[in-house]
Amino acid sequence: MRIDCDVVVVGGGPAGSHTAMAVARFSKQNIRVVLIDRNERSEFGKKTKRGWTCGDAVSKRSLEFVMENLGIRYERPEIEHEVDGVLVISPDHETKVLFDGEGYLLNRKLWPQKQLQYLEKFGVEVLFGVDARQLIAEDNRIVGVKGTSRDGEPVEVRAKVVVDASGSASVLRANLPIESYVEREIDKENDMEATGRYILEFDRVVEDETWFDPRYCIIHLDQFLAPGGYCWTFPKGESKVNIGLGVQKTALDRRNAAYGLRDNLTSLIDQYVRANRAIVNPREPEGYPDQGNTYSTWQVPVRRQNDCMVANGYVVVGDAAWMPRPIDAGGLGPSLYGSVILGRNVVRAIEENDVSQDGLWGYNVEYVRVYGYQMAGFEVLRRYLQTLPNDDISFGMKHFLSEDDIESIKRREHPRFPLLTNFLRVLLDAELRRRVRERPKLARSLAYVANKSRRLIRHYLNYPERSADFPRWRAQLLRELNEANERLGLT
Repeated sequence: MRIDCDVVVVGGGPAGSHTAMAVARFSKQNIRVVLIDRNERSEFGKKTKRGWTCGDAVSKRSLEFVMENLGIRYERPEIEHEVDGVLVISPDHETKVLFDGEGYLLNRKLWPQKQLQYLEKFGVEVLFGVDARQLIAEDNRIVGVKGTSRDGEPVEVRAKVVVDASGSASVLRANLPIESYVEREIDKENDMEATGRYILEFDRVVEDETWFDPRYCIIHLDQFLAPGGYCWTFPKGESKVNIGLGVQKTALDRRNAAYGLRDNLTSLIDQYVRANRAIVNPREPEGYPDQGNTYSTWQVPVRRQNDCMVANGYVVVGDAAWMPRPIDAGGLGPSLYGSVILGRNVVRAIEENDVSQDGLWGYNVEYVRVYGYQMAGFEVLRRYLQTLPNDDISFGMKHFLSEDDIESIKRREHPRFPLLTNFLRVLLDAELRRRVRERPKLARSLAYVANKSRRLIRHYLNYPERSADFPRWRAQLLRELNEANERLGLT
C-alpha cells in the first residue's frame, strides 16, 4: 500500500496526535495529514505492551495552552482528578516546597480516544496497526516512511514532511539517513531514567499529608529508594493513586554495591508502596478505564531537548526530541507546547514551499524561546543533585532555598539561590554564614549551578536564527556543559 500526502506523523501519543491536529487546524484542513500508529484503534496511543504508561500529571497551563490553540476541550472522564500543585518533600520529610501550580491527573487510556475523535474531526487520516521503521531519503531529503501492517503488508507513505513522534528510542531518528544537525542517539548512561508505576486504589486509614494528599501531587526525594531519581505519589481521587519512581541505572548500581543489595526497578517500587504509610490495602482498580494499564515500566530522557530538531523534510517532537524536563522527567507539558509550535511552523514551511532544514528552522527557534531555554540549566542541576546524599539534599532544601527560589520553582524556573550568590547577604546574615560553614562544598556548588544556569539561559536566548550559525552556537553550548561537568565532578 502506498499513500501520498503532505505531512505524515509517526506515533499516536500526545505529541504526535496534537501535532497532527495542529497542522490540520492551522492549515484550515488544506493540508493532507496522515498519522501512523502501531496500535489498533481500541488501543490507540498505547505506549508499551503494558499500557499507556505515564505519571499522568499535566499542568493546567499546558493543557489550556493546547486546548486554546487547537480549539478543543478535555474534561471528565479523560481528566480524572484536579490538583492544586506539586509538593516536593525532602528525604527527612521536614521540608516541603510547592512546585508548579494547578494541574490535572489524566486517564491515559481514555484520553487518546478523545484525541482520536478530534483527529477525525480535523480530517486527519489515521493508519492503525502500522509499524513505521524506515525513513525514505532522496537527494539528502526525507520524503516518506516505510512500515509494515499487522498482516505483514508493506506500507509506504510519501510526504513533504515526516514528523517523528515515535518516542525516545525512535529508530527513525537513530537511523536518519541524511546529513543533518539532529543528534541520533542519547547518552543512555547519564541522560535516561528507568521509571515504573502502579495505578492503585487503597483504604484511607492513616492521614499523613507528607505521604498522600488528594490536593497535591507529591514528589519524594530519596537517594536510597530512588537513586538518581525520585519517587512520586500522584492522587487520582480521594483513595486512588498513580504511584511509582524513577532511577538512574549507574546510581542504582552504586547503591546496590554499597549496601550489598540486588534491587531492581520493580523491587524498589514495591518497597516504596510498602513504605507509604498513608496507603493501606492497595489493590488494582476494577473497571474498563484502568483495565490493562495498572502497572508498567518505561524509559524517559532527562536532558535538554535535542539541540536541533529539524532536517530536510524531517522533524522530531515529544520524547523523540527528548523534550521531557530534565529536573522532573515531566513530558506532557513540553510535548503539548512543542506540538502546537511545530504544527504552526510545518504549515508555514509547506505554504512557503520550503520544507528544507532552513525552511523548518523556525520550529527550533520558537520552541527554545517559548519553552526550551531553561532545559540545559535544569540538566546541570539534575546531574548535580543526583550525586548528593540524602542529608545534603535535606540540608540544602531547609537552609539554602529562599522564598524567591520557591517562587521560581512554582513558575518552573531555575532556582537562583540568592542566599548563596549574594555576597552581601551572606556577609550580614550570621545564621546563613553558620550554615554555609557547615556545608561549604554544597553551598559553593549550588551557587555555581545557579550562575551556570544564568549563563546557559542567556546562551539559549541567543539560539541562532539561521542554521548556518548553529555549529558555532552548539560548540559554545558544549563548552559550557563540559565546564560544568568538570567543575562539579560529573565527568
